[in-house]
Formats: sequence, structure tokens, C-alpha cells
Amino acid sequence: AHYLESWGDARAAGGPLSVVQPLILPLFGGRTPVEVLGLMVAGQARSGYDIVRETWTPILGEAEFDTKWNRVLHDGLHAGSELPEVVPALTGDAFAELGRLRAAGASASQAAAGSPGDLEVVFLPSPWLHDGRFANDGWLQELPDPLTKLTWDNPALVSPTTAETLGLASGDLVRVDHAGRSLELPVWLLPGMADGVVALTLGYGRQRAGRVGSGVGFNTFTVRTSQAPDFAGGGNLTRVGRKHALSATQEHGSMEGRPLVRESTLAELRSESASHEAAGEGAQAGDAAHAPKNLPSAMGVYPLEPHHVSIWKEHAYDQGHQWGMTIDLNACLGCNACMVACQSENNVPVVGKDQVARGREMHWLRVDRYFSGEPAGSPEVVFQPVPCMHCEDAPCEQVCPVAATVHDAEGLNVMVYNRCIGTRYCSNNCPYKVRRFNFFNFTKDTPDILQLAMNPDVTVRARGVMEKCTYCTQRINRSKIDAKLAGRALRDGDVKTACQQACPASAIEFGDIRDASSRVAQAKADPRNYALLGELNTKPRTTYLTKVRNPNPDLEGLSGNEERPVS
Repeated sequence: AHYLESWGDARAAGGPLSVVQPLILPLFGGRTPVEVLGLMVAGQARSGYDIVRETWTPILGEAEFDTKWNRVLHDGLHAGSELPEVVPALTGDAFAELGRLRAAGASASQAAAGSPGDLEVVFLPSPWLHDGRFANDGWLQELPDPLTKLTWDNPALVSPTTAETLGLASGDLVRVDHAGRSLELPVWLLPGMADGVVALTLGYGRQRAGRVGSGVGFNTFTVRTSQAPDFAGGGNLTRVGRKHALSATQEHGSMEGRPLVRESTLAELRSESASHEAAGEGAQAGDAAHAPKNLPSAMGVYPLEPHHVSIWKEHAYDQGHQWGMTIDLNACLGCNACMVACQSENNVPVVGKDQVARGREMHWLRVDRYFSGEPAGSPEVVFQPVPCMHCEDAPCEQVCPVAATVHDAEGLNVMVYNRCIGTRYCSNNCPYKVRRFNFFNFTKDTPDILQLAMNPDVTVRARGVMEKCTYCTQRINRSKIDAKLAGRALRDGDVKTACQQACPASAIEFGDIRDASSRVAQAKADPRNYALLGELNTKPRTTYLTKVRNPNPDLEGLSGNEERPVS
């Protein structure tokens, strides 16, 4: 049975005990883990509810047990069951030794970098599939890895230096020998990996996972031992001489000198020159640390670009609600929760490994990843979510021959699906590449149980139709209806897009930009606010807040990234 169909108990990270309650009965009559373990131990079939109640009897006591039990179910935790606070005794010896090794440019893994027969093998749970329990979920299989951007696979990860030493390139098949066991799988070069280390991702290669997950990836459990379940030395990589096709959603990790992700430091933003330019010359927080160093104020503030002139009369969006979004790059941690939320909310289909390899993934929102620094060193990583920008001067609208993509009065770039004839001119003309085309009828063979999970407020698109982010227009309309029924005006915060609601770091703000008191309007007034590819004069409604770093000056010299170019 699914965990949402199961009774159980757990101890939270903060210490209190809690009871796990099911949301529904098992849809297919499955048995929960508690029931299976109870059958194995006691030899009799009992319900998970009875087993959990019996476990909690000595915890709550038999006196007034039902009252206490109901209180735990109501509160979601057992008050007073927190673990005692432990204050660890920290010493600086370990950190001093680490600093000495870093300063000397040597470490155990670096010493082993040139030895193919003495690699450290590290086993990592998949960020999406964990240990394989979610392997049959197509959303998670097709969700790109935050760093490698790979889907539907789990190659061995090595550093560029280790790969160069062993003569390996991304996609090469290798044989991993460890603890008397071996496994063939592809290799992938990941900047920032420690030298002399090979990382193996768990959770793939299951043979009986289900319709989606069976036979996907490589079973790295076969080289994992109970004596060293997390990491161990003595690994060996041998090139097999063949290639394995891998599907990645981002092949290039460099901005090539373009300020797509803008960065600065706290000291520079606070500098007197930056404040003077911002106040006196009308400047906004600008380019990143990887901007050319010979430009004035390259790290901090850039002057505003001159006003662009349109070749036709521009529309004035000064009536009614005007929707906009900001994404704070300082808060985004690249978890991809926004991508899954968007896929769930908007019935975005799963297309499979082959279509992803052809660049035909359907995610309405992507999270780009860029490395800053030398790939063989310790590069810094930045993440940038990229939805539809809802440009006021949208290039896609100007080339559609049937007006299938148009602008509404509230500033949304909307799609009229039954007009679309699939020319894909709009996708070709979009500088942000956020439009998705249905090359096939991806929802034709959707099982009935999955159809029940689709959002009834969002149209399921057919083959030959272009689609993209809509700013969750169905949620906007629902909020308008709810506000009207309540007899009040729409308030800031009534409308939350799916990506905004799912973001654990609150990096996304959405709302009416004409409302000066709204959170999104205040974010757009932040001096860090900038438009992606704003020089194209597309006037995007989605803008970004510059990423601000605040490095410790005592540790900055150990990072090895100063004055290094984007890679």
C-alpha cells in the first residue's frame, strides 16, 4: 500500500513522537508495511490501526488512553515527548587540519586521483527516487537531477580531473569493481566532485517496480555491502569501450559571458559608489561576479540601459489587474519542487527518455544550472527557474499565423489550443525557449487511475498543439470567483501559482504589479530586480532578483574561485 494509505508512527526531526494517519483506504487492497511486519513477527494478520494503538498503549498509559490517543491524532504529535537537547563539544582541531590540507593542495581523495585501482566509492540515495521506492513514478523519473540535469538514468559521477586521468568522457560505459563485485554503467563528469571519488546513485535498476520504473537505470545495490553501506575505498573503474545514451535537459553549463544569472556581493551592494549610482544616476543591481572585470562597477551596480523604442504603438497595461512574477535567485536552491508542482497542476505529460534526448521534454518550467569557476576546482553553482516570461511585447505572438497565442487585458500571454495548427513558429521565435510542442498524443494511453489524478480545471492538450506556462490562469479565475462570492475585492495573496505554493524557500512571488502594496510589486521595486534578456525589449512580466553572496573573508582564499571565469 502507498504511504498515504498507511497507519504508522514516527519521531520528527525536532524530537516529538507522532502518529502517521492514512488519507484514504488502500485503493487496491494492498497491505501496509506495518501490517506486513506484524504478520512476519506475530504470525497473524492484524490491521495497521490496531498495531499502532497497541504500540502506543505503554507510551500514553492505559489510564484515559482513548482521550490521550484522540489528542495525539488531533494535534499530530505527542506533546512532551521531545528528546533532551544535546550541545556537542566542538573543537577547532579538525577544521584546522582541513584548512592545512586545503592550503597544501592535498587530500586523501586527491592523492588517489591518479590511481584507478584505489577510488573511494560513495553511495547516494537518489534525490527523487530515494532508495527506489518511488521508481514507478514517471514524474520523478523525468525530473532532471539538480546538478547533472539527467533524467531516466543514474550514471557513475566522477570529477573532470579523475575522468581525464582515466581517459573517460561522459557517456562512456565503465565497469565498477568494488568489494569483489562488479557493475557496468555509464559515467558522467560533474564539476565540483572530489578527485579520486566515484559516486553511485541508488534507487534505479529495479526489475519489478511497475509499468514505469522496471528496467530503468542501473542497480548500484549490487556493489554495495552491509559492511560499508555509505562509502568505502578500494574501488576500481575500467573503461569498457562502449557508449551509453544519456538524456539530459541541459547540455551546456556556461552563460558565455551573458548576464543571465546576475550576482553580486553584500559588500559591493553596500559600497558607497553603488549607493551613489543607485540614488543619483538611477541604477539597478546588475551583473554577476563573472562579468568582465574591466567594466565600471562590474561587481555591483550597472546603469540602466537606455529606453528601447518600439516600431509600433505600445499597449498601455494600466487598467484592472496586471499580473507579474519575481524569482529571487538568492533564495532558490534548485530543488525542482516548482517543476513537479507545475506538472501536477497543469496535467503536463511524461514523454520518456527518448523524447527527452531529442529535446522534447514537456515541463512548462525548467530550472537552469550554471557553474562559476574552474570545473576541476571548487566551482560555485547557481540555479535559475525559467517559466514563460509573459512578455508585454511577446515575440511569439507576432509570428503565429492563426493568433493561437495572444495577450489578454491583464498582461497574460495565453494559448487558444483549438486554434493552434502546430507551425511551431512561436517556439522558434521565443528567446527564452519555454514553449513545448506535443509531437505525439502523450496522454492517449493514460490509465484510468491516473486520469483521476488530472486537474479538471486544466485542458488536456492533444497532438500537434503548443503549450506553455499560463501563470496558473485557472487559479486566478478561481480566486476571482471566491472573492466575488465573499463580496470583497481580490486581495494580495489570494492567487498563488502552483510553483509559488510549492517553493520551500519562498523564492517566487506572484500578484498584481499595479498594487503598490503587493509583495510582487515591492520585490520589483528592489534594486536587485532585473529582466532576463531585457535588451531584447520583450518587457517580460517575470523578472529576477540578483543573487547576493556574502563570503567569509577568512575562508574566501580557500575556495579557489576568486578571479576565475565562468565555466
